[in-house]
Amino acid sequence: MTDLPPDLPRLRTLETWLLLALQRVRDRIADLERQETERARGEAARPPVPDWTIELGIGDDRGPLCVHTGTCHMAGHRRRPVTREAAARAIADGVEACTHCRADTGLGFH
Repeated sequence: MTDLPPDLPRLRTLETWLLLALQRVRDRIADLERQETERARGEAARPPVPDWTIELGIGDDRGPLCVHTGTCHMAGHRRRPVTREAAARAIADGVEACTHCRADTGLGFH
């Protein structure tokens, strides 16, 4: 007993359908491999996380609002990376330190 059709025309139809299905699977695999390659390339090109950031205000003056560690989840989108010295100088000049990441403690201020 076989589960295949007994005649040639139906076997050819089944063969055609299987080839089309196989091509769809291969195309999907190629798409996923391309996406994975792009994701890996983007990950490799991502700039490193800075050690310190300064969050900036809104408006023309855009003065500094708060000093954060580079990994602080509370830092807003308007921020720029700074050196340790610039972060320490900002706190010494009166810019607030983030109360979540405690940037002031990390910089040696208590």
